[in-house]
Formats: sequence, structure tokens, C-alpha cells
Amino acid sequence: MRKAFRTTLAHRLVGRMNILILELVLVFPLLWLGWASAQDLSPREIYEQASPAVVMVMGHQDGNGGKGSGGTGSIIRPDGYVLTNAHVVVDERTGRPFPRLSVFLKPSRVTGNSQSDLSRMVRAKMVAYSQPLDLALLKLESASDPLPTVGLDDSTATRIGDRVVAIGHPEQGGLWTLTTGVISAEVDNFNGVRGKNVFQTETGLNRGNSGGPLLDTGGRMIGVNTAIARVASDGLPITSISFSLKSNVAAQWLREQGIGGRSEAGVVTPPQTQAASEVPSPPAKPVQPSPVETPVKPEKPDLNQRNPSLTNPNQENSKQANPKQTSPNQTGPEPARPYNLDKLVSERARAEAELTDMINEMRGRMKGR
Repeated sequence: MRKAFRTTLAHRLVGRMNILILELVLVFPLLWLGWASAQDLSPREIYEQASPAVVMVMGHQDGNGGKGSGGTGSIIRPDGYVLTNAHVVVDERTGRPFPRLSVFLKPSRVTGNSQSDLSRMVRAKMVAYSQPLDLALLKLESASDPLPTVGLDDSTATRIGDRVVAIGHPEQGGLWTLTTGVISAEVDNFNGVRGKNVFQTETGLNRGNSGGPLLDTGGRMIGVNTAIARVASDGLPITSISFSLKSNVAAQWLREQGIGGRSEAGVVTPPQTQAASEVPSPPAKPVQPSPVETPVKPEKPDLNQRNPSLTNPNQENSKQANPKQTSPNQTGPEPARPYNLDKLVSERARAEAELTDMINEMRGRMKGR
């Protein structure tokens, strides 16, 4: 009888163990998938986490309020270091950095009104730049510490098909715009520049996105948005082909400038498998842009022949996307929306020049007294 009881108990234990194993086999993959998906942030979460560290960068000549350049940048250290593209802050006519660099911090709420959206202006100075890599490092002056930051992550973990987002200021769009997409391809030695390894992405990028971050689903920067393909040789518009410099290349260059290490900026030092010789050092002197940099300085072609308002970015406000010019509570025309990059840079440069002249005049009067 005892033997029969033991046999029955053993069968019951084996049965329960089989059931437990079956439950683990069925449930564990679900738990694993749930844990893995929990690591991915939604585009909204990525934007809320990273956008405060994204800035607008403008460069222009002193005092004349004339032609300048605008783009996007990322604050990579809480003491005010900003990473952007060289072509945003280097005057293509002189091959030298613009003498006046302005950085605009993100407001608490973006409204589409450039007067309020760009009210938090901080002057910046050039620290280093590389035209072959199309990278520039700026340092904010008189910025209150600590600033929000976005760090460069290890780009070797990113694969074709991975979801990514970009934050920037695309012309004909809004400031601090979020766009989404995937990694489409990888290109080594982009445009013949040794060590200039890039991601191709179909994430929406336009002029004004230059220098901004390409972020993975964890909200980490794995690329610096650098170039876009806009028009083929026969004039046919090209869409969904954009390029971002891999974060490991940028991190290597930053390390050469003495900026690197996770403890300083959240910047991940590139793996040692990538030799430093693979990444060209920044030129000691400003050089004239080489032919390989041409795609990085996009022209302004007709991107949509069906929409005349996109033919010329410098058209008058009456030809912009918003046909409404006045409201009952306004005495003048409403600011054009979406914004025009060239006009915005020119107006800002002129306003800053006028403000500087006013300050100098007041100082002169006080000195005379």
C-alpha cells in the first residue's frame, strides 16, 4: 500500500512539474517581450526627454544684419558645450567661422511665434570644427548651469530597420520639430572622406535640421544629422534620403578635442576597435569647402512643383503656406508660419545688431556723464 501511495505521489509531482515547465515555456517569452518593449520609449517620451537639450544655432556677420546661416545643435555637457555641423557656423564665402554665433534654448512651450520661441538667446564661441567631418563644437557664454544634455551613445548597436527620431528646425516647418523613421542603410567613408561613416535614414530632414540629433528608441543620440538628398541631376525631387554622421565618429572627434567620457557629458567613448587614424583630425586652419561637402550645403530647389509656395523660400509672406495675414486684434501682418530660415536669420541678425548699437550708444552717454 505504501508503495502504491508513493507511486501515486510521484506521478502527481511529475505532473505538476510538467505543468510548471509548460507554463514557463509559454509565459517567459511573453515576459521577455514585455520587458524588451518597456525599454523602448514612445516618440512623445523621447521628445520630452531630449528636446530641452536641443538648440537652434545661428551664425552671421557682425553689425550688418546680412546673410547668415541657421541650423540645430545638441547640448552635450551641462556647462554649455554644443555639438552641431560645421556648415551651420562656418561662412561658406570665407571658409571661416561666423564672427557672431547665437544659440537659442528651447522655451517651456513652442508656440510657432519666433519672437517668443527664440527669446532665450545665448551668445556662443567656436571651440573647434572640422569641415571634412562637418562637425563643430561651441561653448555657450554666460549660460546658467546646469543645462539639460543629450549624450552620444554607441552607434555600433544600431542596425538597419531600427526606429529613430530627429529633432530640429526644418524650414517650412516648425521650430523644435519631431520627425520619425528608420535606419535605411549604412555608408562608410561618406563622399570619399575616410572615417566619415554615416547612417542613411528616411526620417524627415530638411534645411534647418543640420547639426541636430538622431535618436534611438531609448532617447540616446546615435547620429548627427548632416546631409540630405533633395534633387537628382535631372531635376527630379528626391525624398526620404538623409544622412547622419554616426555618433562614434563624433565621439572620437570630441575626444580629440579633449571633450569625452561618460562622466563629463554622457558622451560614450567609441569602442577601441575603431582606430583613431580612421577619423581625420580637424584642420588647423579654416579651409575652403571641398567638393565632397557640396551635399552638406543644400541648395533651394523646387521640392514640390505642385505647390508654388515651396518654389522659393524667400517669397513674401503673402505667398507662404498661411494665407491669413491679419486678425481683428492686430494692426499689422501676422508672422508667416511656417518660418523662412533665411528671413529668420536675417531678421535676427539685424535685431541683434540694432540692440548692440543701442547698448554701445547708452554706454557712450553714461561715459560722457
